[in-house]
Parts: sequence; structure tokens; C-alpha cells
Amino acid sequence: MNPWGSDPSSKRRDKLYIVAEILEIAREGTLKTQIMYRANLSFTQLNDYLGFMTKSELLAVIMRGEKAIYVATEKGIDFLQRYREITELLKDEERNGKNSVKIPPQHLLRRNSVS
Repeated sequence: MNPWGSDPSSKRRDKLYIVAEILEIAREGTLKTQIMYRANLSFTQLNDYLGFMTKSELLAVIMRGEKAIYVATEKGIDFLQRYREITELLKDEERNGKNSVKIPPQHLLRRNSVS
């Protein structure tokens, strides 16, 4: 059983969830293909999200030789922290039986110190 509720593959993920997942994956810097596989996105979806996130300055692209490395920016890390805080609030509400909002996976909720 999944530790944070129902199987995420059985329900649609919302856009904010996917943005948060990409930011978590790109926290330390990663290749485009790794984001695609780990976030379970199609090539078209991946390009749409990466385009939006780089334009919004949530992700930066760093060239290492001929490889493009995607890294979460300070703005992206701030977004991720706020997303976690909101999902924690929703999680508390769900425990009290007050709503039925889907909660993201635990790895997106963990609290890491970000400097």
C-alpha cells in the first residue's frame, strides 16, 4: 500500500503536483530524461513543463559540455516549500474528515533545510 493514500497512477495528477515533483527531482540538478522517467511524463508533457518552469524561473538550465542540466532555482525551492506547507494544511484537514483533496507523496512533503 502507498504510504500517502491511493495509488497516484490511478488518478490524474494536477499541474501544481507535477511542478512540485519536477522541482524535487531537479533539486540537485538532473538531466531532462531523468525528469521524464522519474516524473512519469511523456516527452511532449515534459517539454511543456520545462518550458513553463524555465520561463517562470523555477528551473535553470546549466550546460555541462553538451548536456543540459536542469536545476531548481531559489524561486523553485521557495515554491516547493510553500507547496509542502499547503499540502500539510490540507493533510491536517483531511485527517479531520473535512475534505477529500489528494495528498502528494511523502517525498514531496519531507522537510529539508534549504539555505
